[in-house]
Amino acid sequence: MKENTFTHRIAKDLIQWMPLAAFDGEIVVVDHPEQVDEAVAYLGAQTVLGVDTESRPSFTRGVHYPTALVQIGTEERVYLFRLTHVGMPKPLAAVFANPDIVKVGLAFKDDLNGLRRRQDFKPQNCVDLQSIVGKYGILDLGLQKLFAICFGKKISKSQQVTNWENSHLTPEQIRYAATDAWATLLIYKELMSTKPLPKKEAEALKRADLERQQQHQQEVLAARLAQQAQEHDNNTTQTA
Repeated sequence: MKENTFTHRIAKDLIQWMPLAAFDGEIVVVDHPEQVDEAVAYLGAQTVLGVDTESRPSFTRGVHYPTALVQIGTEERVYLFRLTHVGMPKPLAAVFANPDIVKVGLAFKDDLNGLRRRQDFKPQNCVDLQSIVGKYGILDLGLQKLFAICFGKKISKSQQVTNWENSHLTPEQIRYAATDAWATLLIYKELMSTKPLPKKEAEALKRADLERQQQHQQEVLAARLAQQAQEHDNNTTQTA
């Protein structure tokens, strides 16, 4: 296994200067029921799959839309199942319930819950990257930052808030969606080929990071209270 040289956190302004990475393999959009069996036959023959989902963005508080797309695939091929067109097929649900296939996602519980609202199944062998990166001393949790930490490249998030329920997906949406599923898979494989930190060291990093966050919050609160006090004094002086 490779030695662990991962940085703990990475700044957004550093990522913007990194070379862009995107999935350049085969992308199959599944928007007709007759395409499902062939897609699931391929997926069911794999040992590990990268997964992501997309929903129509909501700009109204309390309004949420059903999962519109699930992206799932390998380093060579990614299938985009348009759930608005084909629903959540039972054979695809069976892939998520198959204990012999590792499914890798990010904030995976939310994705799985969205899929289960369309077709219930019992998820098995589904790995959330956010639950394992801490073992490797990585404290960031977003996909773009994790990819940058692992590979020194950035993945685009420009299509994140586009409408995934449109009758036709744009080439940019298709590439973006496939890239996210591919990226989760690559990150997982990179972690699996790297030595995790000793447990005590990883836990100490988490504690120190939490303490820094709490200290920062206290400093922000203190600055805000001081500003409010100054504004109050100024108002009192003007009134007098």
